[in-house]
Amino acid sequence: MLQKLLILVFTFILLTSFNLFIGINMINRNNRLASTERILNEITSPLPDSPQNTYTFTSAPFVMGAYTTKAEIADARGVNLRTFFRKYNSPLYDYADFIVETSDKYKFDYRLLPAIAMQESNLCRVIPDNSHNCWGWGIYGETVTRFDSYEEAIEAVAKGLKKNYIDKGLVTASAIMSKYNPSSNGSWAHGVNVFLKALE
Repeated sequence: MLQKLLILVFTFILLTSFNLFIGINMINRNNRLASTERILNEITSPLPDSPQNTYTFTSAPFVMGAYTTKAEIADARGVNLRTFFRKYNSPLYDYADFIVETSDKYKFDYRLLPAIAMQESNLCRVIPDNSHNCWGWGIYGETVTRFDSYEEAIEAVAKGLKKNYIDKGLVTASAIMSKYNPSSNGSWAHGVNVFLKALE
């Protein structure tokens, strides 16, 4: 009788813990999605004293591959990223120049890494503990890829994007999404494109 009671108590505790874990994950996911939606709305909404949207959207895709670097705009790109990161209180603020340098090293648009980070984690504000993984890179199910620092993460993700996506012809947000987040209904690519545009 006691053994049966212990089994029931253990089963109850196990199921309660499992349900709590699932519930917390769902709440975190919903908070991240709500925050991303709020930021998307903020970026795409017209200013109060402006009759039109701040940005003009076109149906043309953003092409990530063909990119040339000009030395005279390098500083402006870092300043642009720092302004964006400060606006959204991102820990990537101190890594703006490193993101520009790493993007140049792998020859793709410097806005791509921040745009994906914004879509995946609200610029690193919602990430797995101690992971430095703002890009959802190698995160699926209970598997979480962790990096020792933001620099290590930026380097690894940039190298992976270049090798596994851009070099294989996946150079638009929609094409990248087909492999990066194939279960998306298109909202992932839309968000990345909006954030690329916001960083122009």
